[in-house]
Amino acid sequence: MRVSVCVRGDWLVVPCGDPSKSMRWLGLEALRRYARAHPSEVLSSQPSFVLKRCVDGGLLDVEDSISSVLSDNDFVKLRIHGDTWDRSHDLLPGCIKRIQSNEEDELSSETEECVNKARDVIEKIISENAVVYGVNTGFGKFARSVVAKDQLKELQENLIRSTCAGKKSFLESSLFLSSSLFAGVGAALIPERTRMLLALRINTLAKGYSGVSLETLQKMLSAFNASCLSWVPEKGTVGASGDLAPLAHLALGLMGEGQMWSPNTGWTDARTVLEGHGLTPISLKPKEGLALINGTQMMSSLGAEAVERAEAIARQADVIAALTLEVLRGTNKAFDNDIHAVRPHAGQILVAQRFRALLHSDIFPSAIAEEKPYDRVQDAYTLRCCPQVHGVANDTIAFVKKILNTELNSSTDNPLVFAERGITISGGNFHGEYPAKALDFLSIGVHELASISERRIERMCNPSLSDLPAFLVKEGGFNSGFMIAHCTAAALVSENKVLCHPASVDSLSTSAATEDHVSMGGWAARKALRVVEHVEQVLAIELLAACQALEFFRPLGTTAPLERVYELLRTVVRPWDKDRVMSSDIEVAHKLLLEEKVWKAVLPYMEQYKDSHRDHISSVD
Repeated sequence: MRVSVCVRGDWLVVPCGDPSKSMRWLGLEALRRYARAHPSEVLSSQPSFVLKRCVDGGLLDVEDSISSVLSDNDFVKLRIHGDTWDRSHDLLPGCIKRIQSNEEDELSSETEECVNKARDVIEKIISENAVVYGVNTGFGKFARSVVAKDQLKELQENLIRSTCAGKKSFLESSLFLSSSLFAGVGAALIPERTRMLLALRINTLAKGYSGVSLETLQKMLSAFNASCLSWVPEKGTVGASGDLAPLAHLALGLMGEGQMWSPNTGWTDARTVLEGHGLTPISLKPKEGLALINGTQMMSSLGAEAVERAEAIARQADVIAALTLEVLRGTNKAFDNDIHAVRPHAGQILVAQRFRALLHSDIFPSAIAEEKPYDRVQDAYTLRCCPQVHGVANDTIAFVKKILNTELNSSTDNPLVFAERGITISGGNFHGEYPAKALDFLSIGVHELASISERRIERMCNPSLSDLPAFLVKEGGFNSGFMIAHCTAAALVSENKVLCHPASVDSLSTSAATEDHVSMGGWAARKALRVVEHVEQVLAIELLAACQALEFFRPLGTTAPLERVYELLRTVVRPWDKDRVMSSDIEVAHKLLLEEKVWKAVLPYMEQYKDSHRDHISSVD
């Protein structure tokens, strides 16, 4: 007997040779395996934990035997005392966090009415034998081919299957898929991202402009509520007519074909997953196949995650840079309110205000600043110009967020159904140029946070640029300290330079020149996520370096908010007294940033500073 146990976002398969053992044994064995995989995380020798069954969310008694409450290949989540449920979802943006909740969504009566009215228009078209693209014609180059009424269901199913025709692939989970054929290639989206994709597809269809039936929409919502998620490849979309290949895979699973995942089944045959949850596959009606695959939801869902993560790392970059400025004995004069008032970019003003709240002040004095007075005319650009460089990154994120908020709540099908007018109209709302251009802009803007961070790491590691020991370690030569950590940061910045080349400046004509201009938005979204991840990792290295540099100032302390950041890091990473493997330190520091713990640590202090000064800004958030 085997049980899959989720500990802090990691799934561990625990073989149970003796199913009569207690659930307590299962939990302890899962924790032992987790600790072995994460040596840098300190776990209690006698941890307190709670177990919950994934399929129904029921709490499990640790004294019960495994065989009495679980079946073979069951899925269980383990919460360590002090943690919160679904810690893995904390790494996802706010819009996805809500989607991961166990609360079931349902359609409002107003939505049902809109959907039914649009469907009535489609049914009328069919009954009157009118010819409408996507309803009773072929697709793309075959738009002039009229299809007989008795073939309309097969027409829609053929569309889904043909859009999924290609070569087979493998899952990252090491499970070999059956001989189903796939158009997209590469690894599958992780379940959380697929669930976001499904949620956005439901959202756009529920607006009542796509002509799907209420029955189909309700089946999609039931699959969403049960987390029955199709296998969706991450590659294969050119971004017009929307994300055809990924959305076709999403629809294929809902039809009971291909592969699907749910928390209590893992990856297996789609029909088996649906039936295991008491659900039936979708049976496509006229136009529904086209409605399910036309749209920008793939690029928008990945883009939404990129934006949310970018927003989180941008504000934490200010905190980390302030700590670096402190250990490099910089001045806070460059953050004076009057300087930024005469160049009033919103992001620049916001970043300068954050620096004033974090650095030496009458509210939060720094013993380091008082003991070692500033003795230079001015600082290097990487310190002095943080408001200008970090500021435009903040403004870029705000711009992209506005574009994506509009995109997430738009109808991107084709043709669109306007029930009040009783007509369908073909257009181009599926074209991904808006999110593609915005996400390319996001990559360029956010990358600069890593670029300037890497230069600050260099200043801390290079004794000719600071008063700190070479590579932030004692006995240099015998120890190499942060030498290669800086190299890692440089490598990530260099990789980002290539990834920041805009995807949306390219276009390749497809579908026999019917789709003769495409957005490449899917690649823009995937690149943006990769760029943001690299930015997070570079700033994790800077956080480690700045806290290590602070060790050389002891017993002097820095400001209260920056000391809180130091204390936070030291709960997971010990000081660097001699060389050791650093990769695990970078990993746990990165995790702190993903969970926004650095920001949460300083926010109360920043609010206190704001309340005391009220210096021309409404909020530090």
